[in-house]
Amino acid sequence: MKHLILLLSLCFASLCIAQQSYTINNETLELNTEVDGTLDLLWNSFDGQFRYFVKDANNKITELKNTKGTDNKYQNEYQATLTDLTGMNASKTKFTLFSLKQFINKYNVSQDETYVSTEQKVKFKTRLGVFGGLTNNPFTSNPENESAVFFGTELELVQDKPQPKHAGFVNFRYTSKTDNFDYKAAQLALGYRFRFVNTNGFNIYAQTKFATLTKVDASFVIENPENPGTFVTNEVSNTEFDAPLIFGLGADFKVGNGYITFIYDSLFAAFIENGDHFSTDFALGYKFNL
Repeated sequence: MKHLILLLSLCFASLCIAQQSYTINNETLELNTEVDGTLDLLWNSFDGQFRYFVKDANNKITELKNTKGTDNKYQNEYQATLTDLTGMNASKTKFTLFSLKQFINKYNVSQDETYVSTEQKVKFKTRLGVFGGLTNNPFTSNPENESAVFFGTELELVQDKPQPKHAGFVNFRYTSKTDNFDYKAAQLALGYRFRFVNTNGFNIYAQTKFATLTKVDASFVIENPENPGTFVTNEVSNTEFDAPLIFGLGADFKVGNGYITFIYDSLFAAFIENGDHFSTDFALGYKFNL
């Protein structure tokens, strides 16, 4: 559980890194910085209501308001406020984060030719990988702690920018049976990664598989409940969908047009009990940019 709390804290911290406390008209607010330039755009949601603020070069903060009048129609006061602050026509600017960001970015570009606009649409790229490794099937009863070979392929989705921190992935892996452990499984998993060490040459990340579809074929020798002291073979063949939150750690090392990747998978899970042995689940592979 301590490991789970640590990993979730890392992910939460990454989302909150741009948030700061401000005192505005005797009101203390935690606000996110959406645009940082000659004019800053600040915002947050309070009790389901979005509030937006503009901070100028003198650190004066002005709230953008859009209240309803007696006729129950919006007054669009924020448009006049933006026009007064920038000298630009804001009559077509909507009271949404995207539209306000577009307007503030346009103004900042007009004031500073070195300003880099944050208005650009988010683009994504994909990486295709193959991997193989050894596992003791940590979430399955494995009395002799037998290790089996597995291999698979993966498609990773990352933001198209230098050193992206967040990634989603879908992978398929097949675990073979051994002479002493008649268990094989084919699993399709959907997951998420957060890179907490992120450089041009390598990165280290925490990952979780939050949804899995697993086809299992196994044969177990168990004691016969109807005749103690004798044993029978129990055949198992089924397909199950789970939301197990399986956590692991990984590292990517840039080589050529892709990455050599090493993953310690299935370290522990939030909603599945480990078997009798500590997890051994290591994979080595390579993924390249598509």
